[in-house]
Amino acid sequence: MKKLLGLLTIVMILVSCQTEKNGYKNIVTTDINNFWEAYDKITSTQDSTLQYQYLDSLYFKKGTEGLKAIKQVRNYTAQDYLRSINNYPKFWTSIRENTLKANQFGSELQDGIEKFRNIYPDLKPAKIYFTIGAFRTNGTTLDSLVLIGSELAMADKHTISTEFPKEEREDRRTFFDSSPIDNLVLLNIHEYVHTQQKPMVHNLLSLAIYEGVAEFVSVKAMGVPSAAPAIEFGKKNADSVREKFEQEMFYTNNRFKWLWSSGTSNEFGVRDLIYYIGYQMAENFYEQAENKKEAIKKLIELDFNNETEIEEFVHSTSFFSASLDELYQNFENERPTVIGIKQFENKNENVNPKINQITVEFSEPLNGTSTGIEFGPLGKDYFPKNTVVGRYWSEDNKSYTIPVHLEPNKQYQILLHNNFRTTDWIPLKPYLIEFKTENE
Repeated sequence: MKKLLGLLTIVMILVSCQTEKNGYKNIVTTDINNFWEAYDKITSTQDSTLQYQYLDSLYFKKGTEGLKAIKQVRNYTAQDYLRSINNYPKFWTSIRENTLKANQFGSELQDGIEKFRNIYPDLKPAKIYFTIGAFRTNGTTLDSLVLIGSELAMADKHTISTEFPKEEREDRRTFFDSSPIDNLVLLNIHEYVHTQQKPMVHNLLSLAIYEGVAEFVSVKAMGVPSAAPAIEFGKKNADSVREKFEQEMFYTNNRFKWLWSSGTSNEFGVRDLIYYIGYQMAENFYEQAENKKEAIKKLIELDFNNETEIEEFVHSTSFFSASLDELYQNFENERPTVIGIKQFENKNENVNPKINQITVEFSEPLNGTSTGIEFGPLGKDYFPKNTVVGRYWSEDNKSYTIPVHLEPNKQYQILLHNNFRTTDWIPLKPYLIEFKTENE
C-alpha cells in the first residue's frame, strides 16, 4: 500500500510539472500533495506533539501564498486541521482521490478564464490556488487570489458524511450529493469574478449584489446554468422569497438565514438564498441593457461603498416592490421600541443614587435571550457599575432589569442596541438611557 501511495504521489507531481509546461502557471495545486504527505504522517501516530510538527513542517511551512491566504480568511488554526484529520478518517479516505485530480482541471480552468475575458476584456490577472482547509469554505478570495477549499469543492456523491456531527450531517450529505466537483470550473470562475469586484460592504443588500453578480457573470461567461440550488428555488418562488428579503434586509443579526449557512436556518429550507436576490437583480439589469458588454462591466465594477451608486443600481433593476426608502420605513415601523424606564424618566437630572436596578420596558415581548448593552457616547467612565450575572428578563419578556451601583451627583449613560430582538429577529430601535444622580 505504501509503495502504491508513493507511486501515486510521483505520478501527480509529474502531472503537476506537465501542467506548468502547458502554461497554467496561474493555477497552483502543490498544497494538495503537501497536505496528503502531512496527513499520512499525522495519522501514523497518536502523539499530538508529533502530529503538530508534521502538520507544521510538511504542510504549513511548505504552503503556497494561497494556503496562507485561506488560513487567514477562514481563521484556520493548527488545532482546526488536527481536529478535522483525527475526527473524520472515513471522510478523508473518500475525498483523497478526487483532490488528487486537481491538476487535471488546468485546461478547463484556462478555457473558463478566457471565456470570462471574452465578456469582460478588462479582466485583471488572478491566481487560482487549490488548497485543503478544515470545512469552512469550498471557495473564497483574498485580493487577486482565488482560494479553493478542495476538501469541499471536490466532493461528490461518494464522499462520506456519516462521521460529521448530527446537526451538520444532513447539510453535508445534501452538498456532497450535488457533486460539487462537477461544477468546479464554474465555482472557480465565480470566485475569479470576486477578484475583479470592488470590496463588499457587510450588509445583506450589498452581500446579495456582490454574490449574485459573481454568480450571474460566471454563468454568462461559461454558458451553463447556475449550480446553486438557491437560484432555481428563487425563480420558482420569486414573490415569497423577495417579500421575505424585503422584510429582513435591514436586520443586523440574521445573515445566517440568507448566506453561508444550512438550509434549516430559514423557513424555505434552502441555503444561500441571498445568491438568488442578487442574481435576479443582475439578470434584470442585463436583460434591459442595450449594450450587454457594458452591462457586464457595470455589474462587475459596482462600488459598494458608494451608496448613491448602489441605490441607483437597485432602482434600475425594478426588482423590489417599493423603493429602498419605503422598504426601510416599513422596517422602522415594525421595530420594537423602549417605552420607558420603571424607576425614573429618561434624561432625569435628579435620580436617587440609592436605586440599585434599572428596569427597561419594551413595546412588545422580545425573545428573552438576545441582549445588547454598551457604553454610551461619553464612554466607560459614564457607565454605571453593574453585574452581568444579576440581569434578568420579566416573565412576559416585555422588560429587562439591570442591577446597578450608582454614585451621587454623577452623569450616566447606558446604550441598548439592536441585538435585543423579537422572536422573529426584528431588532430593537437603539435607545440611549441618560440620567444624572442627585446629591445625597
